[in-house]
Amino acid sequence: MPPSSQQVAEAAAFRSFANGYLREIDPGIRVHHALPDGPPAACVEWNLRRQRAVIRAEILSPSLCGPHGFGRLWTRHLHEPRWRRLAPMRAIQELLGEAYARVDAGGGDGAREHELELLGRILDSYRETARQLDLAARETGEDTSFIGAERSLVFGHWLHPTPKSRQGLTAWQARVYAPEEEGAFQLAVFAVDAGIVRHGSAVPRSALEIAQELLGSDATRLPLHPGEIALPMHPLQADALMLEPHVAAMVDAGLVRRLGAAGPRFTATSSLRTVYAPDSPWMAKFSLPVTITNSLRVNRIAELEAGVAMARLLGRSRFGSRHPAFRILFDPAYLTLRCPGREESGFETVLRENPFRDGAERGVATVAALTAEPVPGRRSRLETLLRRVCPGNADAVSRAARIWFGLYLDCMLEPLVSLYDEYGIALEAHQQNALLDVADGWPRRGFYRDNQGFYLSEAARPQLLREAPETANLASLYFADGEIRRRLAYYLVVNQIFSVVSRMGHDGLVREEILIDDLARRLEAMAGRMTGAGRAFARSILDGPTICTKANLRVRLSDRDELASGDGTDNYMDMPNPLDVRARACGEANRALAS
Repeated sequence: MPPSSQQVAEAAAFRSFANGYLREIDPGIRVHHALPDGPPAACVEWNLRRQRAVIRAEILSPSLCGPHGFGRLWTRHLHEPRWRRLAPMRAIQELLGEAYARVDAGGGDGAREHELELLGRILDSYRETARQLDLAARETGEDTSFIGAERSLVFGHWLHPTPKSRQGLTAWQARVYAPEEEGAFQLAVFAVDAGIVRHGSAVPRSALEIAQELLGSDATRLPLHPGEIALPMHPLQADALMLEPHVAAMVDAGLVRRLGAAGPRFTATSSLRTVYAPDSPWMAKFSLPVTITNSLRVNRIAELEAGVAMARLLGRSRFGSRHPAFRILFDPAYLTLRCPGREESGFETVLRENPFRDGAERGVATVAALTAEPVPGRRSRLETLLRRVCPGNADAVSRAARIWFGLYLDCMLEPLVSLYDEYGIALEAHQQNALLDVADGWPRRGFYRDNQGFYLSEAARPQLLREAPETANLASLYFADGEIRRRLAYYLVVNQIFSVVSRMGHDGLVREEILIDDLARRLEAMAGRMTGAGRAFARSILDGPTICTKANLRVRLSDRDELASGDGTDNYMDMPNPLDVRARACGEANRALAS
């Protein structure tokens, strides 16, 4: 009998938590023992000092650079010789207790509150995963459109302890406002006094005109009074805003009126708060009263202004013409309201260009969707693509996988490092913000989205200020190159490229070692022809014994909102660099052969 959705969701919860625990808390001890109820197998053992116990986890599918796949679990107390089977959720509870004992040795009521809060989020994520597995079971075919890929992330971020947690979104709201159930909705519209509107645009059309385009033909039929403009809003945010005292004051003063729903029907992308309509030239990104994974999703004024500034800066450059296989989706306009005494009013709306329409939406998918863990009994999106373009034997598929990987690096690695090398601009190109055009099965073009993810080199500040003087007011975007290299290493290499490597390895398409060697050769070639920041970045990946990773579990252990934690430096840590580990292993093997 196949496992139930609850069993699969529980195993998935353990997989994401345990991979984070391995990377951030304790790498454990690798053993290869005869198991209590089966033949010998590769396992990892964690010593739980607080409980004076040991947990042993079977490793069904190891990875050199990504998540491991786990099987059965056992535990025993240190004074007992007998191993007992352990349920995944119980294992999470015991590992969670041990994590708090190690990270917060002081203990106390605060640590206990954080522990219970995180356990609640884990259970919430488990329930949402089980619900989405039930939804996925009803699907009969694969939707290869842009929005189809956005709806396909059943398990969420593979290295997050609460990948599908959505606090503030009920099940009945999710049916309409979350991407997985193909819900569609009109935007809520406010009539607001033009005198309190704050807006900006880097394109010939103003943000006010773009907002009208977003509402389509309904924009001309809205009952606006003289001196009012229409401001579209996500329905969830609109409901929340109407309960805020500062908005109620503006309503009482006659500055804001809620008009109701209007415009075409939109659907959520994978981020939940960015919405898409197939015929609209624009997408919109809203603040939402929902805590997703571990952050309340709020648009900040600085982010809105950064989107406009970066659209101007990159629009003036020749980067796009020199790298036609890569495109940055601009967030060139924004709308919000001025509210005395508040930096943000809650109405902050990002307006994003939408190239995925008129047939161009076919075959565009995030790297996250392509590399996501498949639903049991199905293939991953990436394996499905590769076996479609190469239905041959294992050797032929392995060769095709390497070609695919090389084309992918052409679309993602080369342009992003070139942007940093030529302009001193780095992108937070994690797998959910990175998209590929794979309409014919092969990567032909890469895309990057999101105005929250720009890093400007402090060393390049004079050049950037000449090109875009408005970046002088965006001090939070400027970082030292050492910190940029660390973060770019995480987002581009650890989060994105390693996800492709590990997915191909788990799917049996090609060995991870081969792809890591291919990546190293590509970086060597780039380091040889680049002369600036890009060369230093490539060399840091090739030569560093460690590489930066995101400390998602540690952030959650402290119950911290990573989007509201200063410059975010505390959200990162170092891990062993798989390229360095691989290079040392090859060196040792060569020395052994020579001797």
